[in-house]
Parts: sequence; C-alpha cells; structure tokens
Amino acid sequence: MTERILVIKLAALGDFVQAFGPFAAIRKHHPDAEITLLTTRLFATLAAESPWFDRVWSEGRPNWWNLAAVLRLARKLRDAGFDRVYDLQTSGRSSRYRMFVGRGAEWSGIARGASHPDADPQRDLLHTVDRQRGQLVAAGITDFPRPDLGWLDTDVSALGLLPRFALLLPGASAARPGKRWPAARFGTLAARLDLPTVVCGVAGEAPLAAEIRRLAPQAVDLTGRTDLRQLAAVARRADLAIGNDSGPTHLAAAIGCPTVALFGSESEPALCAPRGQAVTILRRQPISGLSVDEVLQAAGG
Repeated sequence: MTERILVIKLAALGDFVQAFGPFAAIRKHHPDAEITLLTTRLFATLAAESPWFDRVWSEGRPNWWNLAAVLRLARKLRDAGFDRVYDLQTSGRSSRYRMFVGRGAEWSGIARGASHPDADPQRDLLHTVDRQRGQLVAAGITDFPRPDLGWLDTDVSALGLLPRFALLLPGASAARPGKRWPAARFGTLAARLDLPTVVCGVAGEAPLAAEIRRLAPQAVDLTGRTDLRQLAAVARRADLAIGNDSGPTHLAAAIGCPTVALFGSESEPALCAPRGQAVTILRRQPISGLSVDEVLQAAGG
C-alpha cells in the first residue's frame, strides 16, 4: 500500500523558501510515497510546479470564525488517511490539525502527543533552517540533499532584461514598515551602482519603484509584472540582488544570486536571515541608519 504523507507549511514567502531544503529531504526519504502539501493559495501554484509533491491543498488557513470552511478542512484531513505528518509550520494552528488528521498518524512537530516530537529546548533560538533540520532528524531523516531549483526557471524574455543588471527588492511586509530601507536610499543606490537596475515587487509596491525611478530614471520597474517563478528567473539572471528582509530577497538568495539583505530592528538575522551561496547581511537599528555607502560597499560597488 502506498504510504501517504502530509506536509504542512502555511507561512509567508520567506519561510516557504526556507522550507525548500526540508521539502527535498522529505521527498528523498519517502521516494515512493504520495506526498500532499497543505498550504495557502499564495503558494499553491508554485508548490504544484515543484518536484516534491503529488498533491497541493491550498485551504490550509481558514478563518476560525468560518466554521463551514474549518469543518471542510477537518473532514478532508480525516478522510485522507495519512500515515505520517510533517508539520513544518509548528504553530498553534497547525498543531491543532493533529486532531483533524487523527491520532493514528505519526506526527513530526510540536503538537502534544506527537510520535516524533521536536523536543529540542533550544529550538526557538535556532535559525529556521537549522530548526527544521533538527525536527526532521528527530523524525528519522538524516539525508539533506541540496534542493535542485532548476524547476523555478522560466521564460522571462518578454521582460526585456539586459545581459547584466542589479535586482532591487525594496518591499517588505506593509504591516512592518520598520523592515523597509527608505525607497529614496534605494534610488540613490541605483543611481550610483555600476550596473543597470531592475526593481521587482508586488503591484502594491509600485510607489516604491516610482520613488526609486525619480532618483534613478534608468531603473526598470517590474513591480506587479512577475509571479514567483518569474521573480526567481529574474534573480537567476541578475548579477546581484539587494533587498530588505522579505520573501523576494529570500528567493533571490536561494536561487543562487549574490544577495545583500538589509535588516532593521523588526527581525533577527540569526533566526531568519536568507541562506544562499553568497549572502551578505547588513543590520542597523533602525534600518534607516544604514547608509548608501555601506550598502554600496557590501554590493562591491
């Protein structure tokens, strides 16, 4: 009988990117299993295009007040007959889903009664990548291949990219403005870099790109014009990326683009900094304390 595995990962883009390694390790450990990912709509398409999952369910975070949606998810999880669950979200919400799945399934995570608990007392002091690796080791997974991210490449010829350019990622969570280096600083940086610049982000970050272009009119504005795979493909072609602590910056670093990540007081690099082949972390509290000269030097300009 085919083993049925559930992986739970609901969180923001940066957290999702940092789960690429665990996703690959789980697939390697269960090569013949049917693996389902429970996530949210934001990541469903990206996950479905990856080589790690047989099925992707996008209804992983219903509002608790929406009792009908919660019950639908509960029935779906119960009826699936999962043999093992890897809860990579390890939140109060995802731990509650153990009741929906049923106590007969093995469970890797922090839920009470888990068969393979992540019981490391220092887990909350570890970087996300290291914490998830420790969780999987506790569940019997010891082989962690470097995830092949070639599947993220896609055609971006219509974007008119130059052969060489720097990628600027000035956005971050709108609810946490302290994570954003001022757009005017990005504009000054763009004007001083030796490379043409491309600005990427979601459509709502277009005002940031407009401010950058006010100071560096030659910058190309792609805000709102790329999905996640296209963003990864742009980063793959960039000479370097410079961005705030945001999902796109994590994606650029993971894809192998040399990355300068800018941190302020609202997040701790030791716990969540982007991981990649060439990542430089700059931090000032507040983030506006970072000068253009510091960032330019870190970028090799």
